[in-house]
Amino acid sequence: MTLSLISIPLLLYTTAGFCHFLATTAGLHGANTGCSESCYCSEMADGGRVVRCSNMHLAEVPHDLPNDTRRLYLDGNLLTTIPADAFAGLPLLNELDLSHNELTQMEPGAFRGLVPSLRSLDLSSNRLTTLEPEVLGGLRAQANLTHNPWHCDCRLQVAMPRLDLEPASLAGVVCHTSEPKDVGVDTGVPFIMVAADLDLCAGLKRTTDVAMLVTMFGWFAMVISYLVYYVRHNQEDARRHLEYLKSLPSILDRPEESSKLSTAV
Repeated sequence: MTLSLISIPLLLYTTAGFCHFLATTAGLHGANTGCSESCYCSEMADGGRVVRCSNMHLAEVPHDLPNDTRRLYLDGNLLTTIPADAFAGLPLLNELDLSHNELTQMEPGAFRGLVPSLRSLDLSSNRLTTLEPEVLGGLRAQANLTHNPWHCDCRLQVAMPRLDLEPASLAGVVCHTSEPKDVGVDTGVPFIMVAADLDLCAGLKRTTDVAMLVTMFGWFAMVISYLVYYVRHNQEDARRHLEYLKSLPSILDRPEESSKLSTAV
């Protein structure tokens, strides 16, 4: 069987494209299994890797972390925020150290994908002031939250029970500020003592109740206004219709008068 002059270049082009696809796929696979350029990796005896990125002046979480990482150390860096899906490619991760950074924010979905595996989370010695419940996303990890300037409010009170705090972290989560301000929380008081005596969500609940009452009153006023308008409009139509009906007998009486006049003549 012979190949035409047209089919030979086409075959060569297809083969080259397929080889390029295999090379690209192999390169991507290597990026997920090889060690990050910013970190040091070591194999664990029971499988998986320990990835150490400590004190590397990192401003963001590396994107080329191996997907078989079980322990990840990002402590001592310059991280200010943890974006959503920052660890989504690490399904085996069970220990994460983010201590001694500059963290002020963690976006909702920051720990997405770690709920089944993560067992230890260190967020100590950062600049966190609050912890949004949506950030955790069902995470049930033993956490260290000490040495952060916590703002004790309703969000923190809702989020804290979702974490299995270390015993030292229970006393180390200290209120630097609080909301509402009239709850009597003193600076330096452990959050566990505040939460045991006060409901920081009570003020928010009262505000929500007032907002609901105002909204309901607004709707009620609109309904009453509509009913008044409807009744008045119908009364005007009824009055006009009644006047029309009153005018009908005078019209009917005219033929009788004319007949009487013709009879008299």
